[in-house]
Amino acid sequence: MRRSLTLIALAAALTLAGCHKPPPKVTDAERARAVRVIQVAPQAITGAVAASGDLVSREEAAVQPEVSGYRVVAVRADVGDYVKKGETLVQLDPALLQGQLGQAQAQAAQAEDQANRVKDLDNAGVLSNEAIAQRRFQAQVARANLRDLQTRLGKMSVTAPVSGLVLERNVRPGDMAAAGATPWFRLARDGEVELAAQLSEDDLSKIRLGQQARVTLQNGQAVTGQVRLISPQIDPQTKLGAVRVRLPVSRDIRAGGFAHAVFGDASATALAVPESAVRYDADGASVMVVGADNRVKRVLVQTGQRGSGLVQLTRGPPTGAWIVQNAAAFLLDGDMVKPERAAAPAQPAAAR
Repeated sequence: MRRSLTLIALAAALTLAGCHKPPPKVTDAERARAVRVIQVAPQAITGAVAASGDLVSREEAAVQPEVSGYRVVAVRADVGDYVKKGETLVQLDPALLQGQLGQAQAQAAQAEDQANRVKDLDNAGVLSNEAIAQRRFQAQVARANLRDLQTRLGKMSVTAPVSGLVLERNVRPGDMAAAGATPWFRLARDGEVELAAQLSEDDLSKIRLGQQARVTLQNGQAVTGQVRLISPQIDPQTKLGAVRVRLPVSRDIRAGGFAHAVFGDASATALAVPESAVRYDADGASVMVVGADNRVKRVLVQTGQRGSGLVQLTRGPPTGAWIVQNAAAFLLDGDMVKPERAAAPAQPAAAR
């Protein structure tokens, strides 16, 4: 009886073992994920030209006294003020000059009277011709001296040579005027501040006068500027050329600041891929290249210019390589994929 039970149990075990067959093996091809791929190709990157630089006054005017030796009695402008052409900025003490002017007026009147007395006495024998000429010369000297003092009196008011914003002030009441010393004021003519940007020779060739640029200030504010000047030469040391971008007049745009410009309608042809195709991690930027066997390989790249949703590859896979369009796809080196190829971008004529 015991032997029969043993045989029955063994038969049951063999039957159960036969019912649990191992599941069929899933191949890499069956496990492959469908991904969209795009071809690396030369493309026109719109808005690719960008540059940074300093904010500078379009034109500065220096204000200095034209006379020396007179004391400042009043300063009527300060940093940040907007002044008009001809407006008095500094008043000098005219007291000493006014005394000299009164004396000069008396001397000039006397000399004129002496000259008038010999007006018709030439060759009359009353006075020598030399004495007559001397009186006339003294009258001319007196008139010149009077004009000089009157001119100096007009210079007692130091005025703004142009309308503009006061950038710097270096004068105080009590200072002595000294022509040729440090300017008392620096003015930004008409309050205009512009961006002085430096571009490479290649980028400079893509910029034109009147071209618009989007300029971002350090505080994050963005304004629209316009190219006013393009340097006719390249610096032999830096190999860069200057571009001046005119900006709107605003108190938020200050000379001496820093800004970044993107020339929106400038375009450059470069080997480029969609920005979404580039993955960034601790090792740097990379793309996933799809091989002929439909397996992906991570390739490190170096990026360059950006614009219109594209990023330039200055180093990476060659032209014609297929890469995964969405870098966020969870893929590892060696994974097999089912590529769904997007249409290759039309190549610029220069790249064909």
